Amino acid sequence: MTGDKLVWHPIGALPKEGEIRKVKIDGRTICIVEQGNQLYATGARCPHAGADLSQGWCDRGKLVCPVHRHHFDLESGRGDPGQGNFIPVFPIQTIEGKMCVGMKVPWWKRIF
Repeated sequence: MTGDKLVWHPIGALPKEGEIRKVKIDGRTICIVEQGNQLYATGARCPHAGADLSQGWCDRGKLVCPVHRHHFDLESGRGDPGQGNFIPVFPIQTIEGKMCVGMKVPWWKRIF
């Protein structure tokens, strides 16, 4: 398997509208967000100060850090202008009737 391919992992219990659910998938902690009848998957740590983004909230398509109020676009992961940071985002799709998140195989797993 090359590093460009995604491995699809079932999400499990889905969040309710406006909810941010923190889940651990394949050793990574991510946030699953339901916003406007759309599911998003993002990193769970704010790159600014390491805060738990699952304790934040959503505002107009952005995930807001609960500590310093940094905003991150749910689709791209980009921080607001002037922040100079971003969070990882992951694709979501339905596979065999289950919602799944796609993740690249980490480099160290490809080696070992």
